[in-house]
Amino acid sequence: MISVIIPAHNEAANLANLLPHIKGLKQYESTEIIVVLSKDTQDKSIQVCSRYGVHWYQSSVTGRAAQLNLGALHAKGKYLAFLHADVWPPSSFFTDIKETLEGTSEAGFFSYQFNKNSFLLNINSKFTKKDGIFTGGGDQCLFIRASVFKKLHGFDENQVIMEDFEFFRRMKQQKIRYTIIPNNLMVSARKYETNSYLKVNLSNLLLVVLFKIGYPAVKLKRLHSKLISTPYAARK
Repeated sequence: MISVIIPAHNEAANLANLLPHIKGLKQYESTEIIVVLSKDTQDKSIQVCSRYGVHWYQSSVTGRAAQLNLGALHAKGKYLAFLHADVWPPSSFFTDIKETLEGTSEAGFFSYQFNKNSFLLNINSKFTKKDGIFTGGGDQCLFIRASVFKKLHGFDENQVIMEDFEFFRRMKQQKIRYTIIPNNLMVSARKYETNSYLKVNLSNLLLVVLFKIGYPAVKLKRLHSKLISTPYAARK
């Protein structure tokens, strides 16, 4: 079984579109969906989860790392896939995961494209097909053998931002074999619609560089809040 774990904060609208989409994918019958709501979720996400008959939990701790770990704790699957609520998987999503993890790879990611046709965003997308400075970001949907995730002790809940990059760093330190699947997820461009392309990319670069040199997570989150405007239902 593949367990799809979706952290969400006030994402009822996106979940209402994503959940039936996942259920319509090939090989869905051998999977489970677990939605983990943030501590402060106040919209109709619970009703949406109930409508589509998926497992849901609400975290008692603030932070996406805690949500991801809670989902993994309840997961029954041999394989785990961590998917953001505003990211749509391709039609062969489950097949790709199964074939990759039943091979020599212990983990993997997907390349992605944005849901807005833009020359500049298309350039960004091309970089997700290969290893690079931004590899391991949450939009690429980490999938991993549950036994390996447990061996790595899950996400660091003290990492209040960029928990995905911190986990990927430990993966590389432990020489976990991974593959990047060149089969695009569809990622929301809403951050770029609220902020300029240049502002988002410079902010991302700054945060990654500061993270890599050991800048404290709490200060990184504070800096991110100052640099990037997120009037939509920001995920936690």
